[in-house]
Amino acid sequence: MKGQETQGKTINHNINPQDISWAFWPLVPLYPYSKRRTIRKEVVPDTIWTFDQLQGIFYVTVPIRMTVVRLETGGLLIYAPVAPTLECIRLVKELVAKYGEVKYIILPTVSGLEHKVFVGPFARRFPQAQIFIAPGQWSFPISLPLSWLGFPSKRTQILPEDSSKTPFANEFDYRILGPIGLGLGSFGEVAFFHKRSQTLLVTDSIISVPENPPEIVLLEPYPLLFHAKDDAFSIVEDNQANRQKGWQRISLFAFYFRPSAMETVKLGQAFLSSFQVGDRSKKAYFGIYPFKWKNGWQHSFNALRRDGNLLVAPILQALILNRAPQETINWANQVTQWNFQRIIPCHFDAPISATPQQFRQAFNFLEKNPAVSNDLISATKPLPEEDFQLLRELDETLGKLGIVPPSKEKI
Repeated sequence: MKGQETQGKTINHNINPQDISWAFWPLVPLYPYSKRRTIRKEVVPDTIWTFDQLQGIFYVTVPIRMTVVRLETGGLLIYAPVAPTLECIRLVKELVAKYGEVKYIILPTVSGLEHKVFVGPFARRFPQAQIFIAPGQWSFPISLPLSWLGFPSKRTQILPEDSSKTPFANEFDYRILGPIGLGLGSFGEVAFFHKRSQTLLVTDSIISVPENPPEIVLLEPYPLLFHAKDDAFSIVEDNQANRQKGWQRISLFAFYFRPSAMETVKLGQAFLSSFQVGDRSKKAYFGIYPFKWKNGWQHSFNALRRDGNLLVAPILQALILNRAPQETINWANQVTQWNFQRIIPCHFDAPISATPQQFRQAFNFLEKNPAVSNDLISATKPLPEEDFQLLRELDETLGKLGIVPPSKEKI
């Protein structure tokens, strides 16, 4: 059964459970585990489509996204595959029937296990496709051959530093960030520029936080209501206001782990409280809710959202990109040379209407005296330092233990 097209989105509301089954979920055990829905959205008519699925931990559920681009020469290029469920593959094959076979599959990250785990299974569904992966792939605790990590050995190539040496060079340019050494592993990302549509594809480096929950999240609203609770004893109705409240708190959780407006409850106390709450089901973690939300969380969310402007995730700011500020700025400057008008990240909102200047300004946290144009001042204000507390503590602890290299001074 084909999905129903609604405002450019394809959603099958009468789904067969087998169509959304993902049997390999134990490899990366993220919610919703063995069941993954897919929403296809046409971003540029007859040219670019996004495929959204859901992932999360402790009901901190956010979109994970694959982008499909039609090639002028016929066929499709896929950037950052998602779980190849029957539903997902059916939606891809609808495009294949109209525009040609999947020719290229791109893994644009070395650190995103939630992206890497899908490439092998996805590639096996399209045996004629060539696979191109970001350089510097690694595995823990030992480095394994690419074929052992699930990449088809005869069809997998490392993306060369010079993008002109790829078979899709006439239609795409790309720039590689990293890999940035992080001790036990590394971080790396490849930004792709689709010339014809003036679209920038990124993985984790840039995001935009929507005010309301994305549609893929709304397909399973329970996590939204779970995080809309102020404490373990809250009773939350299922309505639009509470879904929005839950989404905004999920966003704070996802980026800060422990934002300033959230107070953690000792596990023993949370366990005792669980005997007094109304819902002690398995779905509600048997009533255990180990945190309380304080006044001020909305201020933190508004600062994070920046009215939908571009943002480098706090985790990247505090724990990763500050290990290589000059390299990151050089990469951002290279990306800024492309004349893009929209950005499609792999997480949170998409597509984002944005200019190269707005992209570059998002990285000014790495500079001592950044140049900011007057119209972007409010969009580039530093995030509240109090929300970074846990991330700063993690940074200090990991540094003292010698697990990660020290951060470098701003440039």
